[in-house]
Amino acid sequence: MAKGRDISGWLVVDKPVGMTSTAATGKVRRAFQARKAGHAGTLDPLATGVLPIALGEATKTMRHVAGGLKSYSFKVRLGIATNTDDAEGQVAATSELRPDNVAIKSALEEFTGNIMQVPPKFSAIKIGGERSYKLARDGDEFEIGPRPLFVRELLLKSRPDPDHVVLEMTCGKGGYVRSIARDLGEALGCFGHVASLHRTKSGPFKLENGIGMEIIEALARDPELDSFLMPLEDGLASLPEVHCTKTGALKMRHGNPGEVMARGLDYGEECWASYKGRAIAIGQYKAGEMHPARVFNRARSEFN
Repeated sequence: MAKGRDISGWLVVDKPVGMTSTAATGKVRRAFQARKAGHAGTLDPLATGVLPIALGEATKTMRHVAGGLKSYSFKVRLGIATNTDDAEGQVAATSELRPDNVAIKSALEEFTGNIMQVPPKFSAIKIGGERSYKLARDGDEFEIGPRPLFVRELLLKSRPDPDHVVLEMTCGKGGYVRSIARDLGEALGCFGHVASLHRTKSGPFKLENGIGMEIIEALARDPELDSFLMPLEDGLASLPEVHCTKTGALKMRHGNPGEVMARGLDYGEECWASYKGRAIAIGQYKAGEMHPARVFNRARSEFN
């Protein structure tokens, strides 16, 4: 049996600069003494802000959070391209050109809506079974193909000085802010890279829900830390909820289809079933029943 507490829920961490998402997740798991933990959407060490971390049964909802819209505030350094597309990389090219705000706003329009984006070479994309960042560090020559990305909004918020612009972006799954900075610099003819990056929203979780790592470390293994946990159900905000009867819930907790009450759902649509406000399972709606794909283990004791 796995060691640790049988605890489930979401913790929204305001990740500090210099820490990997994996390291932050490990610190949270140890602080709660949780059996299981995972994060929904990686933040680079340079980046700060919203990092949703799931504990226990909430890990079964991570893909629904990772697939949601994300919002960022980031500063772009104009005039310099780097090999990593951020401030940690080596200078690859420079330019003395500094476009005005009118030109920048006009260029941003090309990066909104449904676009194709090439991820940075220093990323976790797999090329022939190898992580691209490893190939890049080894100096190997390779190309990454463009991938679709939905950008709902990309705005110029301020111009602190001629060399820097502050942008805000809301985008879908798979977006790389570093690629936006790189491609914007190329479109403007002046090069560019991300100087700093702060995530303000990830799926249903916002910065105001966040807790700093210093608080997590100070309250490690203290019952008071549990008060910062958000319900498992918060990770299912992107899915429609259906309500089940006690009989339906009893069937679903054993992995069988159960009766649910729902309106406006299409046959086969993914949803989550609740009983008395508690998540029972995630599955597909089919003609008055939900066919569970994932059952929350805690539901097995709901009726004992």
